[in-house]
Amino acid sequence: MIPYFEFPTLHLGPIDIQPFGVLTAIGVYTAAVLLARSARRRGLDDRPVTDFAVWGVIGGVVVGHLVHLFFYHPEELREHGALQIFRVWDGLSSTGGALGGVLAAAVFFRRRKVAFALYADSFALSVSTGWGIARLGCFAVHDHPGVRSTSLLAVNFPGGPRLDMGLIDALWLFAIAAFLTLLAHRHELTGKLLALLALLYGAGRFTFDFFRARDVAYADARYLGLTPAQYAALALIAYGLYQLSRKRTAPAAPPAT
Repeated sequence: MIPYFEFPTLHLGPIDIQPFGVLTAIGVYTAAVLLARSARRRGLDDRPVTDFAVWGVIGGVVVGHLVHLFFYHPEELREHGALQIFRVWDGLSSTGGALGGVLAAAVFFRRRKVAFALYADSFALSVSTGWGIARLGCFAVHDHPGVRSTSLLAVNFPGGPRLDMGLIDALWLFAIAAFLTLLAHRHELTGKLLALLALLYGAGRFTFDFFRARDVAYADARYLGLTPAQYAALALIAYGLYQLSRKRTAPAAPPAT
């Protein structure tokens, strides 16, 4: 069983630096570095993905906050009023963050007239790793308690041992990242790694959310018995299956210069 721990918040004047924010920032930075490095290894221009980083962060934070507010915890709107919409730092959904990143990518690559398919594998390899690090931030603050459990992965919460779904999610993402990296090194499923990421993560997340706690004060909202993330997971599974079943039509990468 894993001991329960709490990292202290660092106070720098009026600014509070929490472990969740630190690990999320590390995850974003890691994903950006890996994305640019992977693009260069494939002989691609890394400027589009480097420039995209800011777009991705803004889209992820804004949409992540809106999904948290309107789908996970709409009671916060009633408690704090409409101004809560603009407090983007106060409550983020990782599912919404991913959706925001996807929307930002769709706009950015279309405006730049760059074929996203060229960079899809690089996104898969970098996002899976960076997202896993960011989910460790959730584990650090224990904001996704799971059902009561005495398994090896259970955390000894003050009220009794439970699964910590932030940790479970992070471990799954790291496992996916390792698998995708292995496939990339073997040059297997080239052009399909992002679809495989969507399928594997979607299947895992859909399953894991059944183990989220309902007997806690800040439980996730559910619609017809499913969390918002589970509906998003079904969309990821459908996307992954569809893309994997299609004949690869990604444009050829330009030669290295």
